[in-house]
Amino acid sequence: MRIIGMDIHRVAAEVVSLLDGEIVKLGRVQMLRDKLEEFARKELTHDDHVVVEATGNAAAVAEVLSPYVDRIVIANPKQVHMIAHAKVKTDMIDATVLAKLYASGFLPEVWAPDPETLALRRQVTRRTQLVRQRSRLKNLIQSILPAHLIPPCPHGNLVGISGRKWLARQILPADERAAIERHLGLINQVNEALTVVEADIAVHALQDPTIRRLMTLPGLDVTVAASVAAAIGDIRRFSDPQRLVACLGLNPSVRQSGEGPAYHGRITKQGRGHVRGMLVEAAWAAARSPGPLRAFYKRIASRRGKHIAAVATALRLFQPASQDCGRRLGERGAAFLAPFANDAQVGARAEEQIVALETSDLR
Repeated sequence: MRIIGMDIHRVAAEVVSLLDGEIVKLGRVQMLRDKLEEFARKELTHDDHVVVEATGNAAAVAEVLSPYVDRIVIANPKQVHMIAHAKVKTDMIDATVLAKLYASGFLPEVWAPDPETLALRRQVTRRTQLVRQRSRLKNLIQSILPAHLIPPCPHGNLVGISGRKWLARQILPADERAAIERHLGLINQVNEALTVVEADIAVHALQDPTIRRLMTLPGLDVTVAASVAAAIGDIRRFSDPQRLVACLGLNPSVRQSGEGPAYHGRITKQGRGHVRGMLVEAAWAAARSPGPLRAFYKRIASRRGKHIAAVATALRLFQPASQDCGRRLGERGAAFLAPFANDAQVGARAEEQIVALETSDLR
C-alpha cells in the first residue's frame, strides 16, 4: 500500500508518496478540478491511500480524488502537533509528516460528511453570515443616533416598520440621513437573501427525521435544530452519548494525574462554535419558559451566576439528544444505554457533568 501525503493550499498542493519507508516527491499540483483529475490519472492507483489536512477545500479535493484511490483520509490540523510546532516547516515536510503519521497509525482523523450534510452545513453557515451582516448594519445605524443627541429607539426593532417610521421623524443632517437609507436598503437585501436560505433549511428539515426530533426539545426551533443536525451528521459515528456531547464542546475539561483528584475546568469549546452558541441561546429561551429547565437554571444561577447557568442548561437541554444517540446505535449501544433507561437515570447521569460544570470556573 502506497501512502500519498498532500499539503494543500488555496492555489496548489505539495505531494509526496511513502512506500516501504522511502519518500518520493511527486511535485506540486494546482488546486483546479481538471489539474487534480489529470494528476490522479497519471500518478495515483486504486490501492493508494491519500492523506490531507482539513482545510476549506479539503472536501472538494477528496471528492475529486476518491474515484482514483482506495481511501481518502482527512487529518485534524489542531491535533497534528508535529506540523503546527515544527521549527523547520516547508510544504514538502508537512506532506511527509502527514504520510508518516498515517503509516504509523498516529494520524488524528476527522469525519468526512456526506454530500447532504455538507450542503446543510453550507446553508447554516450562509445564514449565520447573513445574520451577522444584518447585525453589523444595524449597529452602524445605531452609532449614528447618539452623535446627534437622538435618544434610543423606543421600539423593539429599529429596522422594523415602527422603528423605520420613528427613524424618519428624527432630525438628522442630509449625509447621515442618506447613510441610514443606504444601510436600510442593504438590510432589505440581506433579509431577502435570508428568507431564501431559511426556506431551503426549512425544506430540508421537513424531510429529515433527525431535525424534527430535535425540534421537540425546549427552545430549539428549526434553525437551531438544523444547525445541530448539520454539526452532528451521522449520529452512528459516536460510540457513546458522552462523545456526542464532547463533539459540541459542552463538556467540562478535566485535569488529572497519578493518584491525585480530577480537576474540572471550563468547557472544552471544541467543534463548531456557532452551533454551541445556538444551543446556549436555546437554553436562555428555555429558561424563560415555565418548566423543569427554568427551575434548574434558577438553581444554578443563584450559586454560580447567569452565564454559567445558561451553559449548564444547554448541556442539560442536550441530554435527550445524547440519549437518542444510543438508541440509534442499535445493539452496539445497548452496553452504554443502561444508565439511560428512564428519565430519572438520564437526570442522574446528566447531573454528573452538571456538578462538574457547577464546580468549575465556567465561561
